[in-house]
Amino acid sequence: MLYSPSRIFFGENALTKAELYLIRLGTKPLIVTGKSSAKLSGALDELIPILKKAEQDYAIFDRVQENPSWDIVREGARFLKDAQCNYLIAIGGGSPIDAAKAMALITANNLFEEENLTPDKFSQTLPLVAIPTTAGTGSEVTQYSVLTDTSTGIKAGFGTELAFPTLAICNPRYTLSLNATITLHTAIDAFSHLLEGIFSNKRQLLLYPLIQAGIEAIMKNLEIALNSPNNLQARTKLMQAALYGGITIAQTGTTLQHSLGYPLTTHFGISHGLSNAIVLRQVMEFYYPYIKEELDILFSNLDITREDFENWLDRFPLKAEFDLSEEFIESHIAEVLASRNMANTPIKVKEEDIRKIYKSLK
Repeated sequence: MLYSPSRIFFGENALTKAELYLIRLGTKPLIVTGKSSAKLSGALDELIPILKKAEQDYAIFDRVQENPSWDIVREGARFLKDAQCNYLIAIGGGSPIDAAKAMALITANNLFEEENLTPDKFSQTLPLVAIPTTAGTGSEVTQYSVLTDTSTGIKAGFGTELAFPTLAICNPRYTLSLNATITLHTAIDAFSHLLEGIFSNKRQLLLYPLIQAGIEAIMKNLEIALNSPNNLQARTKLMQAALYGGITIAQTGTTLQHSLGYPLTTHFGISHGLSNAIVLRQVMEFYYPYIKEELDILFSNLDITREDFENWLDRFPLKAEFDLSEEFIESHIAEVLASRNMANTPIKVKEEDIRKIYKSLK
């Protein structure tokens, strides 16, 4: 079964094409974003005239940081209520979109004082429009909101069908302002999602054409986008791949690769996409004996070998300086094993497996 309820507008003039659907969602939106992406991308400048033409007032909450916390989400939810907004428009990468999902759910269910927020407490939500300005997380078409608990330092979150954005408005032109580092790390995040669609024990044959097309698009266009940042065709292919990755993990979930990457992000400040990349090769090697047929078919359809795949990865600066101590490894094994992503892992993972993968990074 595939379930993907978000209405998607893709390509040049995507926002204009979505205009009538957008303004029918409510009378006053809260625009959720970070400090700069909405403005730099051009998305905010295109959105405001549409709202003004519809005579809709709006409010802006621009305090969402990378790897958003539950604290900032609660602050945003209170701001949403006080501003009397009745729908949300998230502009940015996965962080503003994930934060907006949680804000909508907290507000709609009046859970402002609730400490332990779990999906069973959500019965309704507010409409959400997702306008990505990166080609990475695919959050514009998923039911997941990944947030950080500042009291524990653990990056987790939740998934619920209520969190699917109502509209996903994807214009590759909004990614032209990205620098090389963000372009690389977000593309590798999308690449990870596509691969994890095969790694997952929820893998589905219906998704394989999307997975293959997305991986091929990234392998053919990432270097072009890095060397020629204004190449809109390459940017379009990368955003399309990210969208395919989001559709994929909405069905299959992510796996051990994300579980291993989260502590690297929260403890060392390594970006989410790079943390996925750092463990990608090790996770594939770990899985390979168990899903050899699926991966070999993928490589054959792409007309490459596994060695070609690894050589392609080696072209990019996908390393980070960090001190992976024995203390860090031992203190985070339980966190990795307890993460919800592990439910999608196709084999039983033991403590020693986690230890071995982390030690190989030293």
